[in-house]
Amino acid sequence: MKKVLLAAAAVIALPAIAEAQDVQTPGVYFGVEGGLNWMFNTTILGQNVSPQTGWALGGKLGYDFLGPRIEVEGLYRQNVNSNFFGNRAITGQISQVTAMANFLYDFNAFGNFVPYIGAGAGVGFVDSDQNLGSVTFAYQGILGVGYNWSPNLRFNLEGRYIGTTNPSVAGSTWNNNDIALLASVQLKFGSSPPPPPPPPPVVTPPSFMVFFDWDRSNLSAQALATIQQAANAFKAKGNARITATGHTDTTGPEAYNMALSLRRANAVKDALVRDGVPAQAITVIGKGESQLLVPTGDNVREPQNRRVEIVIQ
Repeated sequence: MKKVLLAAAAVIALPAIAEAQDVQTPGVYFGVEGGLNWMFNTTILGQNVSPQTGWALGGKLGYDFLGPRIEVEGLYRQNVNSNFFGNRAITGQISQVTAMANFLYDFNAFGNFVPYIGAGAGVGFVDSDQNLGSVTFAYQGILGVGYNWSPNLRFNLEGRYIGTTNPSVAGSTWNNNDIALLASVQLKFGSSPPPPPPPPPVVTPPSFMVFFDWDRSNLSAQALATIQQAANAFKAKGNARITATGHTDTTGPEAYNMALSLRRANAVKDALVRDGVPAQAITVIGKGESQLLVPTGDNVREPQNRRVEIVIQ
């Protein structure tokens, strides 16, 4: 039963393992980003301002922990407006630069499509009486989805809310809130290569297994039926050899268990001979408690460890 459960678990895990080998690994990444920026309507020096759709362009440097990510980012945004505020930088357009530290979290980090959320905080420079002359505190919330093209290349599409504390113009402050839609490309450096696929299972010759009661070497009816099957396989193979390897559980002294494993192997050999296998074609080995089929502690009566393995080569 335990072997069946392990095999089932391995089959279930194979798709996830195969997918994990094709996606990104932890490492430092560099990214470039760009897109659209929308400023909320606001009031500056008593005038209602409704900026047009603008644009954004920036870059980032981060580290991906496969789940959490941290990064530093610089982003320039510009929106045109139709208001005139005298000889000031915000006349005709409003420009902003933000430099932020971001913390993000990737969901499904080992998959191809990676939804993520994040937040950032830092410093903002916003147009006022001079170009980018108003220094503010900047913050943002991020919601996006990424696509891992390879272990080193990723594409993202995300929406952001970006705000700052109130910039000032001629001693008067105004509200500054933005929404941006950004696309980005990330290139990861120093990623380790994907792990090699697991080796194929070892193909073993025809084999059979016989089990014993505790501290016994006599053969049950089921054991005799299994031995008959092994004898028939030997005869069908023609020119072959048989190895009968005896084992015990961990109860009792090691020396006693070694002798018991040999008695069990010899009992199987005798039954094979009675079923028509030449004695000279059979090799008998005793392993005692040194090669447990089911790992256990000392003095554990594990039925699957009390066995003889019959291998036909």
